[in-house]
Order: sequence, then C-alpha cells, then structure tokens
Amino acid sequence: MQQMGGTEKVSEFLRFFLAPGVGHCGGGAGPTPTGQLEALLAWVEEGKAAETLTATQRDQGGAVTRSRPLCQYPLVAKYKGAGSTDDAANFVCGTHEGTK
Repeated sequence: MQQMGGTEKVSEFLRFFLAPGVGHCGGGAGPTPTGQLEALLAWVEEGKAAETLTATQRDQGGAVTRSRPLCQYPLVAKYKGAGSTDDAANFVCGTHEGTK
C-alpha cells in the first residue's frame, strides 16, 4: 500500500473488505457479505464510499441468526463487550491487536 501512497491515498480509489469464514465464492461457516453492489453504486454514482459492509448468516427459514460488520482493511470488527455477539450493532471497527 505504501507504494501507492499509503492507506489514506489508496482509500480514495480502493476499498477492501475481508469476510472471515466465507469460502472464496460463498458458502463456509461465516456470515455472508450483503449489499456490495449497492455500496459500489453509491460510491460511483454519489461519491459515498462505504466504511463497512454488513455480513449476515440466515437459518433455513431466512431469518438472520448472526450479523457482523465487515471493516475496511486493515481494520477488523471488535466486540464492544456488551450485547449479543450475534448482532453487528455490538461491534466496532478497530485495529488488530499488536498493529498500528
């Protein structure tokens, strides 16, 4: 990233969100990202770049059983310490422990 101007400069033209536990093309044990196309359209057409995306996991009936925020790399979702660990509202984006 440093070769392209550092994190702030790169964020002007690139957003990268890791989805832990999701297979390369979907599936896997982790919550699945949602709203990527809408986020891209808002960035291109309205100049509103996403800071986070939401990932959800659903039961067979379609009800959301777990949600997580997907944070713009290099940030990660960190539990706030209160509330359900299955609810994205109880997480905040922050740095990985031991990184700056």
